[in-house]
Amino acid sequence: MRVLDYPSLLEMATRRARPVPENTPLPTFSGDLLREGRLLLKLGIGKPTIARMMLRAQENGTTAEDELLASGEIVDTLYFEALADLLGLPFMADIDADQVHDAEPLDAQLVLPDMLRLFHSSRPAITVIVPKLDQLHDLALRLDRRPALVDILAVSTPRAVRTAAWTAGRERRVRDAVTLLFDARPEHSARIVFWGKQGFYAGLGLSFFVVSAFLMPLVWLLVTHLVLTTLYFCQLFLRARALLHVKKAVLKPASAPRLDTRATGPLPVYSIFVALYRETEVVAQLVGALDRLDWPRSRLDIKLICEADDGETLAALEALSLSPEYEIVRVPAAAPRTKPKALSYALPGARGTFLTIYDAEDRPDPGQLREAHAVFLAADPRVACLQSPLVVTNARAGWLSAMFALEYAALFRGLLPFLSSAGLPLPLGGTSNHFRVDALKAVGGWDPFNTTEDADLGMRLYRLGYRSQMIRRPTLEDAPTDTAAWFAQRTRWFKGWLQTWLVMMRDPGLFYRQMGWRAFATAQILVAGMILSALAHPLTLAFLIYLGWTLLNGHLSSGDTVLASCLIILDTLNIIGSYTLMIQLGRKPMGAEEWRAVGGRWRAVPAYWLMISGAAWAAIIELYRKPFVWNKTPHRPTRS
Repeated sequence: MRVLDYPSLLEMATRRARPVPENTPLPTFSGDLLREGRLLLKLGIGKPTIARMMLRAQENGTTAEDELLASGEIVDTLYFEALADLLGLPFMADIDADQVHDAEPLDAQLVLPDMLRLFHSSRPAITVIVPKLDQLHDLALRLDRRPALVDILAVSTPRAVRTAAWTAGRERRVRDAVTLLFDARPEHSARIVFWGKQGFYAGLGLSFFVVSAFLMPLVWLLVTHLVLTTLYFCQLFLRARALLHVKKAVLKPASAPRLDTRATGPLPVYSIFVALYRETEVVAQLVGALDRLDWPRSRLDIKLICEADDGETLAALEALSLSPEYEIVRVPAAAPRTKPKALSYALPGARGTFLTIYDAEDRPDPGQLREAHAVFLAADPRVACLQSPLVVTNARAGWLSAMFALEYAALFRGLLPFLSSAGLPLPLGGTSNHFRVDALKAVGGWDPFNTTEDADLGMRLYRLGYRSQMIRRPTLEDAPTDTAAWFAQRTRWFKGWLQTWLVMMRDPGLFYRQMGWRAFATAQILVAGMILSALAHPLTLAFLIYLGWTLLNGHLSSGDTVLASCLIILDTLNIIGSYTLMIQLGRKPMGAEEWRAVGGRWRAVPAYWLMISGAAWAAIIELYRKPFVWNKTPHRPTRS
């Protein structure tokens, strides 16, 4: 065996890694790293490669072996075959999942693959191990003392062990993904649309509403109008407060605390989940965006989660020759066919301390993980989720995408930062949520039956004592430009918000006690207020037109004229205020170039609101006919 030359090793490492100023002291490697280096040299790895891996290991708090396997500079099957040869054990490149007995402890092999028992009908059981460099000496001694172990041991790769574990446990795991939240916390699951009491009170309320409209039409009209007007004003008040908050943030950027995102010491593993379905056109763009993330590749756990019967997307991913941090997770076909079901299926395999969700079309800021990690370290342990702002980049593509860009700016850079600063619950976006994995599992993960699993999870986190905050580094994505695609997506969102509100109001008293009065009121405004204002918007317009026509034609008495005039003023203030606040709350956080991209298309806000209202009414029909159907939004590679 050649001797590892320490001084020349350091010289190679520093020369290959980055230019080093004169008089800079050379790094001092630990004894464990030096032993790893000697073993890697014995395996035939070149000195320059070993030097780079040792420097990366020292910087990331890992091992040289971890860095080597993550670097893509070596084929994992060849590496572990060499380890098997050193130990005198047989090597298995692939593992037959039919020989693995499934049980819940098997999921541990998804996180830390090190050992599997294989059972055969006509041969003794074999234990497959994934040896590490620091275990070789002890393993070799044990094999010398007990030569019979050679007949019942074999070596394989971490990837092969994980693949066998995914396959062997797929039926149990998909069953758990569907039923676990409902079984453990049925009060938080949307699996039953209306609970018994809810159905009774909903029927009673609807009956009273219809009967009173026939018996006392004027009183009914006035009371209904005032209730809706109150909800409108609550929405306006919340957004006006958010607008003032955005204004302060823009005028005084120096007041924001500076955050050092370059953490020192060992970095945790960060899991990234992307649920994909019929996304062949954007997978290359997605992988390119994930490759640009500023996080050590040895500390990344990227799971591309696909339906097992989506052959085209799977083929597109396999054609990309993905690097070692990527793993394709195949979700067995099972109802409901939703994104949260797929995410819940993959959650037992999350290897990270932190986890984030991206969508297929996303292009996250490369420094987003660094910022989220730094904020988590500095935040209260109760902060379980961080939401990145979503920025629409194709506002020039048409009036629909321009409206979407305005809406997203108002939500993710206006309203949500205000809620975050006030310590109020956040209805999360469907992507770029960063979680503490232990907290995510503690609250039951995602609800597979909710079609806005993001908003539902944000409310559930708050109910169970956790908090969410905003961070600054954005995720870029393109908005739908096709009206049918936009309408289907928005209908799905409204359906999910209806599900979320029904879940929250199964026990209003408990919900109030869990949230506190400020958060309770805010949740009602955010969810119920948004739904009702969208449903009532065309009715309010129609009523305004009718009252105006009646006044102009003099068909009312003097007393009724005063009342009608007051109602017209209230309705006009509500409608104009809603339009104005949407435009201003969206415009304020936008840069000059973003606003130029929107251009004069902001004038289409009234038409956009009518489309939103149409989607809200369609959501009510869908909630009755097909409550758990997921309307897929098609994606195209960005031109932005």
